[in-house]
Amino acid sequence: METKQFKAESKRLLDMMIHSIYTHKEIFLRELISNASDAIDKLYFKSLTDDKVGLNKDDFAIWISADKDSRTLKITDNGIGMTEEELENNLGTIANSGSFKFKNENKLEEDNQIIGQFGVGFYSAFMVAKKVTVISKAYGSDKAYQWESEGVDGYTITEADKKSAGTEIILEMLDDTDDENYGEFLDQYRIKSLVSKYSDYIRFPIKMEVSHSRPKEQTEEEKEAKKPLEYEDYIEIETLNSMVPLWKKNKNELKEEDYKHFYTEKFFDYNEPLKYSHISNEMPSYNALLYIPSKAPFDYYSKEYEKGLQLYSNGVLIMDKCADLLPDYFSFVKGLVDSEDLSLNISREMLQHDRQLKVIAKSIEKTISNELKKMLKNEREKYEEFWKAFGLQLKYGVYSDFGMNKEKLQDLLLFTSSNEQKLVTLDEYVTAMREDQKYIYYATGESAARIEQLPQTELVKDNGFEILYLTDNIDEFALKSLMKYKDKEFKSVSADDLGLDTPEKKEELKAKEEESADLLKELQESLNGKVTKVALSQRLKSHPVCLTSEGEISLEMEKVLNSMPTDQKIHAQRVLEINPDHEIFGKLRSLNDSGDKDKLGKYAKLLYDQALLIEGMSIDDPVEFSNLICELM
Repeated sequence: METKQFKAESKRLLDMMIHSIYTHKEIFLRELISNASDAIDKLYFKSLTDDKVGLNKDDFAIWISADKDSRTLKITDNGIGMTEEELENNLGTIANSGSFKFKNENKLEEDNQIIGQFGVGFYSAFMVAKKVTVISKAYGSDKAYQWESEGVDGYTITEADKKSAGTEIILEMLDDTDDENYGEFLDQYRIKSLVSKYSDYIRFPIKMEVSHSRPKEQTEEEKEAKKPLEYEDYIEIETLNSMVPLWKKNKNELKEEDYKHFYTEKFFDYNEPLKYSHISNEMPSYNALLYIPSKAPFDYYSKEYEKGLQLYSNGVLIMDKCADLLPDYFSFVKGLVDSEDLSLNISREMLQHDRQLKVIAKSIEKTISNELKKMLKNEREKYEEFWKAFGLQLKYGVYSDFGMNKEKLQDLLLFTSSNEQKLVTLDEYVTAMREDQKYIYYATGESAARIEQLPQTELVKDNGFEILYLTDNIDEFALKSLMKYKDKEFKSVSADDLGLDTPEKKEELKAKEEESADLLKELQESLNGKVTKVALSQRLKSHPVCLTSEGEISLEMEKVLNSMPTDQKIHAQRVLEINPDHEIFGKLRSLNDSGDKDKLGKYAKLLYDQALLIEGMSIDDPVEFSNLICELM
């Protein structure tokens, strides 16, 4: 018997494929089942015009059988089979796809269900098998042939005995090692789980004889004697796949319960989804089911969380989590995409460069954005529930990538408003603005209740302007990335110029500062460089003092940046503002006029520490702060 050699390039491709193309060895079963499905598809296609085939669609099936004793796994189909020449051409030359050739010769439409078009999937069997045997009989032929190979050393083709058309693939599994357990692929529960995972939606039944155990029937005497039950094994033929993907069914056939049940079962979530979308797209061609969970997974905001949608090609799973289908800011979306335009035989690395995948990803991103906008407009309560779970991710999306995606996301943002303490969009804020309002005002803090008490908010509130309360660490960074919304700039209530002072008030404040220049200088020197300057404040009404900042780095941003595990510490340019109309200012003036510099310095430290506490920042020396209060009391 002559052993034929693979072509040199086929040898290299086989070696590369076994070790590189496929990420997981378990993929081999998916590939062989998909090939069997293609073979059945071809004969079924022929049966539509050839009565001699004598088979209806219900007569077709794929059979799997495993024998642990001989360590063999068989995958059998009653499809179109292969002639000797086809075995030579299709299995003797790697990357020569018979399915692709069949599709072209028969001028099948793009939506035809033929799966394999690349021609390397069969060889994934060598990742788990030391010998592969293929026994095949072509439809209409009176001879069967056997192809056999142990890998790169070559293959043989001989005549064989087989009664009906179809193909049987026999894998003699590799020996187990300390690192690899190839015997697991002979376990019926493992086989069932792999079929369910990768091939559940193959449109022909995948059948297997499955052993079960049941109690033996007892006689009346045995029951009366309470004899312990004895068990017996029995074999039952099971269909391992469901065959019809939910996403390929007509939407009119499905109920809301169908979508929700599919989600909880498929994505192991105890909670029903907040929102779902069933998409059938033509350009690019794909079907998709997208879900927004009602709650964030426990690890969502951690490094361990892995984003991505399940990716299918004609109902066959290519990848469990394809990260390239979702931008990071929509990483909360769960679901799947099924496209006929993607090759089944493709690795994670190759997918990253697939042009069609990028087109699909762009379409999905647009769909998610539109669905969120519709929810915001028509189902506000539901959107606010979504926002509590995943709003933080959208704000990260605005800030990340140097604000590149801010225009896509800005209309989806919500912030707590000082008016009635409710969530508002930026558009709602701007629409409600008075004509004389120049800026979109915001304040930062740990909570809305804490922000409500900030001295810096007094002037803006007294002018009747709405304030956005920013309570998440990322909030101010996101607004800095936006810079403006509908030509309205964002302005912190702690900014040096709030744009609320009239020229007369500015002149009045300037005169007071000139009059108190010595006092302000003395207070600044007493703080030993802790502040850039001490100034009189126009924003304060009832409070004696507050801290503000100059420049791009605010006090809140300083807190956030310094909480990160880095050696570099960031310092905002702090300004201690004093209310010139508060009685404490009169006390400071009298101390300065009397020349009591020591006591004045103590007041300066005490007021500075007070301002820090109001901002929610820690003071440098709590003991000194406590002693100063006792001494000055």
